Amino acid sequence: MSTIVEKIQHIHQQIDEACRAAGRPVGSVALLAVSKTFGVDAIADAIAAGQQAFGENYIQEGVEKVGYFADQPAYRDKGLVWHCIGPVQSNKTRLVAEHFDWVHTIDRLKIAQRLSEQRPEHRAPLQVCIQVNVDGGTTKSGVAPADVEALVREVAQLPRLVLRGVMSIPDAAPDFEAQLALHQRAKSVFDDIARLGLPQLAQWDTLSLGMTADLQAAVQAGSTLVRVGSGIFGSRNYATAG
Repeated sequence: MSTIVEKIQHIHQQIDEACRAAGRPVGSVALLAVSKTFGVDAIADAIAAGQQAFGENYIQEGVEKVGYFADQPAYRDKGLVWHCIGPVQSNKTRLVAEHFDWVHTIDRLKIAQRLSEQRPEHRAPLQVCIQVNVDGGTTKSGVAPADVEALVREVAQLPRLVLRGVMSIPDAAPDFEAQLALHQRAKSVFDDIARLGLPQLAQWDTLSLGMTADLQAAVQAGSTLVRVGSGIFGSRNYATAG
């Protein structure tokens, strides 16, 4: 069985190959290791491979992991960055604001306002992305593409947040071309917002697209950050997820 170190190396090779195929510079796409449901030992192995950015979907589980590594002297200089990539409910905003570095799933002004209000003053502003529902599914999280600009203009005014870009999680598509078409919708939204030229969007630079199964299509579409979980850590046991 491949080790986590070997799997991370393989994912980086895939990203590099996808960049070359898309005519993009190697190194222009970052890797976010999605560590939800996996324990601290697995994360420690990924850190040993040089991975610094980790994504968590379940807030309480993520907070516990953030705290564990913060309490370990050996990890304090590793530059770990924690991304919340799951839905944020109103009763969890304080936990997110106090412990995470990034939030990818802003789709309501109310949540953004609470995160801004609850972000501790001693911490750097929270880096956030707007989640866009490119499929149009009524049961999925994310704001409709047509409504992104209005939300961006409001979120960009909040003092303890820095709005960095767009995130999307489209439904699984049957082939590369279908995957690419979905990701291109998110890229179009990202570009439309960039063209607004708002001064509050000086760091509008993040397009969080693509997972293990659609990484190549996401890079082709313009992703700057791919979220890979099973390709690094293996299959998940959701029965133990919290």
